[in-house]
Parts: sequence; C-alpha cells; structure tokens
Amino acid sequence: QWYQRRVRSSGINAEYGQITSTSDWAGGVYASPSMAGSRPGANIAVTWASMMSYGRQGYVTATKEVISGARYFIEGLRKIKGLEVMGKPEVSCVAWTSSAFNIYNMSSDLADKGWNLAVLQFPAGIHIALTRRHTSPGVIDQLLCDIRESAVKQLAAPKSKPSGAAAMYGMAAQIPDRSIVDDIAKEFWKLYYSTG
Repeated sequence: QWYQRRVRSSGINAEYGQITSTSDWAGGVYASPSMAGSRPGANIAVTWASMMSYGRQGYVTATKEVISGARYFIEGLRKIKGLEVMGKPEVSCVAWTSSAFNIYNMSSDLADKGWNLAVLQFPAGIHIALTRRHTSPGVIDQLLCDIRESAVKQLAAPKSKPSGAAAMYGMAAQIPDRSIVDDIAKEFWKLYYSTG
C-alpha cells in the first residue's frame, strides 16, 4: 500500500508500533499485525449472514447440538488416563492438561493427525472451541480416539522431549522476561510483511 511505502521511505518504523503482542495470555503467545487483532470486518459480516440464513430457531437448534456435543466430549476426555479437564466447561470451549506427560507433545501428535487445536500456557494445556461441524456423525468420537491414542503414547514415554511447535511453546512459556517473547513475536510479523 502507498502509505506503507511512504512510511518506510521516510525512515519511520511505524509497522513495529502497530503490531500487538501479548505473551502472558493463558491462550498462549498472541501477536497480530494490527491493533484490531483477530476481529476483521469479514468475520462480522459472515456471522450476520449466517444468523440471517439460520434464523432464530436454526441458531437455537445448532447451539443445543454444540452444547450436547461438548458435554459428550468432556465425558470422553474424563475417561482417558493421564488427562484432566481444566475448569468446569459450561458451553463449547473445553480445555485439558496432563500432570503425567508434556501436553504439548500431545498437541503435536494431534496436529499430525489433522486436528487444529489451540495450546494454552500458564498452565500448559490444549483447548478446542467446539462448533456445529464437530457435531457431525463420528467427528467427536474420532477426536477422542486420537486423543486416547496419543495419551497412551505419551504415558509410555512421559519424559520425551518436545519438538516443533511443542518445543517452541514450552520454551516460550519458560522465559521469565515476557518482553523478550513479545519482541520475538513482533519481529516475526515485521519480517513477514517486509518487502526487502
């Protein structure tokens, strides 16, 4: 964009100042190239269009399906050896952890199987925001099966060293000066958008 070229050519490093970074959020390290964060107008428009399409009754039906699916998922998690459900989930966001093994290793296992789950820090954990798509036949059961397989694997080698994203999250959570993690996250975005 013209304004970014102008700011760059004038020697002003405005991009760095607009990048938002939060390194001590329980949801993990979060950085965004704008102050708006993850709330772009397109998501708002899609939400509105979805509500218009579903209507009130469709939304109520979908909500009941999601909450029912979440309760089923929570009960399944509680039966898996080595895992603990975090807090008391009431709607569709469910988090779990382990005191028996490095939970970030499980996160990597599940990512390798195609699951896009979010990791947590302070304390370490994994969470999912269940949606209507998860309530399709067999989806929650497959996720529970994959979690169970990973738990068995992790319990067999509880001291295994994390790798990839699991190692990064484990390392980032242990840096006492959180400003260092913020700076690294901001540098990532700065380099991502650099033109040179």
